[in-house]
Amino acid sequence: MAISRDICLASKAWPFEEARKVLSRIGGKMPAKGHVLFETGYGPSGLPHIGTFGEVARTSMVRFAFEQISDVPTRLVCFSDDMDGLRRVPDNIPNGAIMLPHLKKPLTDVPDPFGKFSSFGAHNNARLRAFLDAFGFEYEFFSATEMYRSGKFDNALRNVLKNYDAVINVVLPELGEERRKTYSPFLPVCAKTGRVLEVPVVELRPASDSIVYRGEDGSLVETLVTGGRCKLQWRADWAMRWAALEVDYEMSGKDLISSVQMGSRICKAIGGKPPEVLTYELFLDENGERISKSRGNGLTIDEWLHYASPESLQLYMFQKPRTAKRLHFDVIPKAVDEYIAHLDSFAGKPPAEQLSNPVWHIHRGSPPREEVPVSFSMLLNLASASNSSDSAVLWGFIARYLPGVMSADHPILDRMVHYAVAYYHDFVLPSKNYRPPTDQEKAAMNDLKGRLAALDAGASAEQLQNLVFETGKAHGFDNLRDWFRALYEVLLGQSQGPRMGSFVALYGVDETCSLITAALAADRRSGAPG
Repeated sequence: MAISRDICLASKAWPFEEARKVLSRIGGKMPAKGHVLFETGYGPSGLPHIGTFGEVARTSMVRFAFEQISDVPTRLVCFSDDMDGLRRVPDNIPNGAIMLPHLKKPLTDVPDPFGKFSSFGAHNNARLRAFLDAFGFEYEFFSATEMYRSGKFDNALRNVLKNYDAVINVVLPELGEERRKTYSPFLPVCAKTGRVLEVPVVELRPASDSIVYRGEDGSLVETLVTGGRCKLQWRADWAMRWAALEVDYEMSGKDLISSVQMGSRICKAIGGKPPEVLTYELFLDENGERISKSRGNGLTIDEWLHYASPESLQLYMFQKPRTAKRLHFDVIPKAVDEYIAHLDSFAGKPPAEQLSNPVWHIHRGSPPREEVPVSFSMLLNLASASNSSDSAVLWGFIARYLPGVMSADHPILDRMVHYAVAYYHDFVLPSKNYRPPTDQEKAAMNDLKGRLAALDAGASAEQLQNLVFETGKAHGFDNLRDWFRALYEVLLGQSQGPRMGSFVALYGVDETCSLITAALAADRRSGAPG
């Protein structure tokens, strides 16, 4: 059911806050160009990564929120800076030697080392588009090479030439003394070598749309700035693109704050209007250091999707975009369970609360309806207790605990089971570290086993939780956290674990008794499961 525009306009969810900025920008009226333009940018010198996903996902959420508060048509452009010169041969590609003679050439003029496309730029663009298509994003793809060479940027480039002094006066204060002597926003493409040149411009000829520059051999060369014969330095390029396309909204990382500020001034200098912007915080690795593609010190998109759903990743991107977040494997279980919790709490809530729920934004206003009765963390604990990497084993526990719950009717839960098995095998199992119980713990666990065995069939999770709780108190655990930690470390080989009553109900009373027996009989000092 659609939510009224008034409620959408009042929502405090961050995509609506951003959407209202765009609505204010256009004064609530149809722009002369007939639409509102959202943009994301991509540097195709490497393969798409998780930051690319985050930027497109978040921008798509703002776009959808805008569509709920305005009837103005929208477009989302994913722009590839594929006319950049190749600075170095990447380390992670085959046949890199074939690229060496093409250094400094536009990426779309460099041979594809994979042998599949007309150029390295075309290869990476195809990967980007396949990547975005796999997630169902609605977008238009723009290539810098095509935009420059087709003449679509010609008028904007003329404006840069006409306002040359104003443009460089924005940039020069940010440069070192030596760089100031040679800086020009125009990078000529050499007619002889095809390379993108970073050379001094010695004369401006706006009447003929040309510049004169000093070539690599010292000679003076005149070239048009139009038709793809020049491209712009990236900050000027970004600003020119904003002006040429009339971009209304774009987000970027905290590391680009100064570039956004400079680009905004350049955009104004050439007669454009800078877009509304959102600056998002960067992702950090397990050590709190910034994630870098070249260092490979963070999760890749494929790694996340091997262990969890795309929706859980979108939730991670949705949450607090202005706050730095660790992006490591250990955040995945929490993200999955939070997604399920948000999904479970969505139905039946007032519209204003639904708009604040991330799943409304993740699923474009229509979240799926499925009860997911078992959490991801509990599935991991089941796998841990049974030492099983077989999804059928986990489904056996679920089917016994919840008769009638079948994988065919619970697709989200079924996917979670498979994800949990993969995560358990790769992360939980290798880090298991069992320890032998102390005498106090051994007596308490023996007593717990006896109490469990004496229970009537069908005890509830709450009854089982109370029984575990009472056993710990009976054996002198003043701090019951120590008792539960002992259960986790002795029985499961981990320092944290599930709510024990729910775990026993799902795993089974008899199975839990057997688990205790094996734990107390085994030598766990080696860290190996019994």
